[in-house]
Amino acid sequence: MKKMLLAVGMLTLTMTGLAFAEAETSVADQRQTNQEQRIDQGVESGQLNEREANRLNKQQEHINKMEDRAKSDGVMTKRERARIGKAQQRASRHIAREKHDRQGKAHR
Repeated sequence: MKKMLLAVGMLTLTMTGLAFAEAETSVADQRQTNQEQRIDQGVESGQLNEREANRLNKQQEHINKMEDRAKSDGVMTKRERARIGKAQQRASRHIAREKHDRQGKAHR
């Protein structure tokens, strides 16, 4: 009886941990989607030229690969999550900087 209760308890903890990990990765996935939309919007509005957009998209692909590697073993550690978060912050700054630089259509 004790073994059965222990097994049920362990299963519950495992499922809770997996749900938490999935919630954390869904936040990263949503942020990634938002950043890709920001790049697309910048191209459409003329704030980003083709070269800038390609560079920013390549950075997003790199972050996607980091995330895929982190998820490959089934567990994303705090260190991996932090590393991906920092990469996303850096990419977000790059997007903002490129969208608001002075090389728009009016400044050429």
